[in-house]
Amino acid sequence: MFQKHLRFCLLVLVLVYGAGGDEHTHIYKDAEEVVLWMNTVGPYHNRQETYEYFSLPFCRGSKESIGHYHETLGEALLGVELEFSGIDIDFKGDMSKTEYCSVELNEDKLQAFVYAVQNHYWYQMYIDDLPIWGIVGEIDENNGKEYYIWSHKKFDIGYNGRQIVDVNLTSEVKVKLEMNAKIPFTYEIKWHTSKIRYEDRFDKYLDPNFFQHRIHWFSIFNSFMMVIFLVGLVSMILMRTLRKDYARYSKEEDLDDMEKDLGDEYGWKQVHGDVFRPASHPLLFSALIGTGYHIGTVSLCVILFAIVGELYTERGSLLSTSIFVYAATAPVNGYFGGGLYSRMGGKLWIKQMMASAFLMPALTCGLAFFVNFIAIYYHASRAIPFGTMVAVTCICIFVILPLTLVGTVLGRNLAGQPNYPCRINAVPRPIPEKKWFMEPAVIVVLGGILPFGSIFIEMYFIFTSFWAYKIYYVYGFMLLVFVILAIVTVCVTIVCTYFLLNAEDYRWQWTSFLAAASTSGYVYLYSFYYFFFKTKMYGFFQTSFYFGYMALFSAALGIMCGTFGYMGTSMFIRKIYSTVKID
Repeated sequence: MFQKHLRFCLLVLVLVYGAGGDEHTHIYKDAEEVVLWMNTVGPYHNRQETYEYFSLPFCRGSKESIGHYHETLGEALLGVELEFSGIDIDFKGDMSKTEYCSVELNEDKLQAFVYAVQNHYWYQMYIDDLPIWGIVGEIDENNGKEYYIWSHKKFDIGYNGRQIVDVNLTSEVKVKLEMNAKIPFTYEIKWHTSKIRYEDRFDKYLDPNFFQHRIHWFSIFNSFMMVIFLVGLVSMILMRTLRKDYARYSKEEDLDDMEKDLGDEYGWKQVHGDVFRPASHPLLFSALIGTGYHIGTVSLCVILFAIVGELYTERGSLLSTSIFVYAATAPVNGYFGGGLYSRMGGKLWIKQMMASAFLMPALTCGLAFFVNFIAIYYHASRAIPFGTMVAVTCICIFVILPLTLVGTVLGRNLAGQPNYPCRINAVPRPIPEKKWFMEPAVIVVLGGILPFGSIFIEMYFIFTSFWAYKIYYVYGFMLLVFVILAIVTVCVTIVCTYFLLNAEDYRWQWTSFLAAASTSGYVYLYSFYYFFFKTKMYGFFQTSFYFGYMALFSAALGIMCGTFGYMGTSMFIRKIYSTVKID
């Protein structure tokens, strides 16, 4: 009986497999329909300013329309607007030049096409999830600035077995744009066998000459050498200096009280009764630290998933994975933020948990809401649908919040008891005057220079992949830069904090966090340079989109780096004060 059921299940699977040959299984039978999806159209220099393909007066083919829904949350958030072209394409079926529709230009249609040609509009299409790009038209400067549109699409499609592995588009036949002209739109299909493996079909979209350029390798090597130098320098200076401090403090312990009063006491030991005093505004501080741990965990997980799974090959998969990982790892936020708030003696733990859970989602949704208004005004495809906004809100309320609560409860119970090596004085010690370069504000400004220097070359490649037409795929490089950034940030912050404590200033928590977080300020300043000198972006929509999302990226990077700085400095301070004998 079991064998009969097994055979039946196998038969059903075979039938489903054979009947389901399409762009989802990526396996086709001869003469089976291949769908050409039209996605978006927009100015070449403004990659994020995109509109539905049929917002221009293009016409559809005669085939019956097929509906398309957003298969992932990432697709909806990225403005993917797939619409069926109506063009008849069959697997392995060649098609000679064929007219599929025509457009007669009235005043509105003419002006729409002319505007598109003037602004260098180009469009994106998909065949079997493979992206295809084409230009709308061109300007002929020789004949007094005449405008032409490309009316013929020639598709050259390669297949390996039953799978599509290569698609190329050639735009041909220029037609002059003029009033009452009738423009016939035609297409042509040529199929050929290809030796490209299905697993390698996205390789043609990658740019090894750009991402694996010698400058990129040199920047990684340079950053790696900076790490070795910094770690060695920090170890040598601090160990030698701390050894002298320990020797001096040990000598002072042998003196009687009168000699101590007459002695010249100074240095980081003098603030042992205040160094573990809770930071000012502990609720906000613990929320930032919890969020920083969360962002760091998500960044590491997504980079590893991208290395293993090649997420760049699927539309919106990287963004969908990031949202899923962020929601699933919410307990990390609650555990570290809630535990720190409890150790600082905080009583409003529910308020802290809410602040920690919604700090980053509130920043993201607030900015997205602002940009969304602009996208709606421009009728751009980047306008987020209402259903998607509801889905994101539900994820925040019904997934992130409960998981953050679980993490907070665990953190308060498992890591919420203060176990400081020094007793905290009842009355805060007055902070003596010090030289201007020892002030926390100066330390904060200078603290981010070296971490930024270790990543700014990688920032150029990341910016180019997001704001230009490059697919970022060297996530191994990104992992190395992530590790280098963490190490450099920790080393620099430890040195800054040591100088601060030697000046008998015990306000190290916020100083260590902000000194490391100031890296993001330099990144945001670099984004201004990139916008004005490395791109040709223009227009209110693209400018607001660029600087808005760069501010969000910089804020997230700052929170993560600040947490790295605080985490490393906290371990360093606990270590040095647990070694010295305190009276």
